[in-house]
Parts: sequence; structure tokens; C-alpha cells
Amino acid sequence: MSVTLENRTAEAERIVNSYVGWSAGAGLIPLPLIDLAAITAVELKMLDDLAKFYEIPFSRNAAKSIIGSLVGGAGTVMAAVPAASLLKFVPIVGGIAGMLTEPAIAAAATYALGRVFIQHFESGGTFLDFNPEEVRAYYQGEFRAKAGSAASTAAAAATASAKDAK
Repeated sequence: MSVTLENRTAEAERIVNSYVGWSAGAGLIPLPLIDLAAITAVELKMLDDLAKFYEIPFSRNAAKSIIGSLVGGAGTVMAAVPAASLLKFVPIVGGIAGMLTEPAIAAAATYALGRVFIQHFESGGTFLDFNPEEVRAYYQGEFRAKAGSAASTAAAAATASAKDAK
């Protein structure tokens, strides 16, 4: 039985969506920076599963580098995930703000990353020929679509908490 492109994409999206929930859960970890490590681990496992699904060799080091390149170069919107994590350092208010915003932002970032890789793998790409600059706008669009205003809320909360902490 032949698998259609539509069925294959739907299955890949199911894989991504299963990790979105795990990523949101990792965002609930109350320890700053530990939460970021957990979110990264979830994203790496998602990419490993997508690579297996598409029968593409997985390289953990290449994937880590790609995630850093893609997310790190995505501008101020992508700074929302670390900002939400760092909010947890601010006693009481920061912890609450970080725990309210980071799960949504982490879920959106994981979703966007998964969508980028589905598109890349569907077009015949691998980890070796992935170019973050070519897909950055698509990543940002998918992130914004999933996150809505969560990213701007986290960034605003981080700025306010930083000012209050001074």
C-alpha cells in the first residue's frame, strides 16, 4: 500500500504535535535554565523522530547547531523563550509570569521548528543541507501563528520585571 504525500505529512504533523505538549510541560519546570535544557531535549527528540520517519540520518550535533542557528537568528520574538525562563529568577511575580507564559512560547517554538523540518524533509532535504537563513521567515510565521500574543506578553513581562528588580 502506497503512502500518499497527504497521509505522510499528516503523520509527520502528528509527531510534531505530540512533542508540542511535552515542550509546554518542560516550560513549566520552575528552575530557570533547566527548563530551557528540557525544551531543547524535547525538540531534539522530536527531530530524531521526524528523521526516523523520513528515513534521514539523524545527527544530534547538527540538530543542536541548526536549532541554535534558526532560533538564535530569529530576532527579538525568539528571545521570548529565554526571557520567560529568566523571569523565574525574579521572586514571586517573575516566577508566576514565567510559568504562565513560557509553556505557550515553548509549545509555539517547538511547533514552528517541527513545521520547518516537515517542509524541509518533504522537499528531500537532510540535516546536512539545511539552511536556517532560507527558512527563518517561515519559522517566524509559524511561531507567531501558534503563539499569538504570548511572545510579546513574555517580552513585556521580562522588561517590566527587570525594571522592577532594579
